[in-house]
Amino acid sequence: MAAEPVAILIVDDDEDILTALKLLLKRHYARVDTCDDPALIPERMSAIEYAAILLDMNFGPGASSGEEGFQWLQRILDEDPDAVVVLITAHGGVEVAVDAMKLGATDFVSKPWQNEKLVATLSAAVKLRQTRSEASRLKQTNRVLAGVASAPKQPMLGSSEAMKWVLSMIARAAPTDANVLLLGENGTGKELAARAVHLESNRRDQAFVAVDLGAISETLFESELFGHVKGAFTDAKRDSVGRFQAANGGTLFLDEVGNVPLYLQAKLLSVLEQRQVQPVGSIKPVDINVRVVAATNLSKAQLNDEDRFRQDLLFRLNTVEITLPPLRERRDDIPAIAEYYADFYARKYGRELKTFSPEAIQALIAYDWPGNIRALRHALERAVILSEEDVFGVGDFQIDGTPNPAGTTAVDDQADAELNLEKLERKAIQRALGRNRYNISHAAKDLGLTRAALYRRMEKHGL
Repeated sequence: MAAEPVAILIVDDDEDILTALKLLLKRHYARVDTCDDPALIPERMSAIEYAAILLDMNFGPGASSGEEGFQWLQRILDEDPDAVVVLITAHGGVEVAVDAMKLGATDFVSKPWQNEKLVATLSAAVKLRQTRSEASRLKQTNRVLAGVASAPKQPMLGSSEAMKWVLSMIARAAPTDANVLLLGENGTGKELAARAVHLESNRRDQAFVAVDLGAISETLFESELFGHVKGAFTDAKRDSVGRFQAANGGTLFLDEVGNVPLYLQAKLLSVLEQRQVQPVGSIKPVDINVRVVAATNLSKAQLNDEDRFRQDLLFRLNTVEITLPPLRERRDDIPAIAEYYADFYARKYGRELKTFSPEAIQALIAYDWPGNIRALRHALERAVILSEEDVFGVGDFQIDGTPNPAGTTAVDDQADAELNLEKLERKAIQRALGRNRYNISHAAKDLGLTRAALYRRMEKHGL
């Protein structure tokens, strides 16, 4: 039988015990170290990570109380909280074993021992250490991944009074565990605000999980949010963790919460009240610890309509309410946002960095931007790709009513001549979004699509 590639430390003041244990265990483990002086334990532990430590409870002539063993057990656990310690002594019964376990010992072996039982006990202890080590590595990995995933894809830009108020509200609300409701039109940066709340909170090292409730079908709502067990429905081939469990310990961002039907709002309310989810097909509830940040483009009047949104759910969600202003109400921020995206897309596409003509800046500031920052960002991306001049001019931006380089308006540009179906679809989506001020639900209705289908097409066309 090949020795397991782990290290064991035996601490006992009896040389005969040390020799007997080493002869027994070296057949099972690659490295077995012995130590007759417990004062050397910290030095040994600093040099190597032991899978398990066999620790005598009494040192010195006539000692039988076990106090020394308890003291060194505590010292070992102070050095390494994940350490696995098996106590061994000739003096002690059930009470001593119970006390040892309470103080953090993994197991207890009495002298004289039975070889098979000692090896089995130590084997279980080694497996426990391996499990703890793996859990620690996974926790560290998850912390790194959570940091990467939670990092904002772009900063919250702007120094206008409206944005200063938003940032001030985020700074005050974030350190608490209060639920936050973000209001505002589409494209105003609600997800960025949610990420900012998470990154400034005490949960910053945990997961930030975002879910677009408007893109989840009603039939999959519970499975997506609460999870399911194998066999719960036809396609449930294995157990699946829902978004609430995935965000456990961290922040769950519920986007488009205003589009959830009333009967599903009741299920969401129940989870928030009980702080438990019950996976589909399971009879056992699962405790959760999440901070909820929700967002909607519904107006306050629409949210206060009991036929559209449950008021008890609204009460749960809007402990702190923050309204993100549309771009037309913070025009002073447009130049900084435009410069940021111009530089971003120039680097992305390997284009030369350009400045803006005074006329272009004035045109961008004057435009109402019905799609808000999202629409401005797309306009900048298009300009970076298509502009042929040394600086951005008014004609580089397809703003309604402004001429493009061909001398026609952006809205009518090649509308009659274009026959490519892909381009026609893209233009139809753009027009529907613009007409509905980037309200996804209304644009999808105009196009005869579901919200999910419109999102897929927007992603396909880079909108």
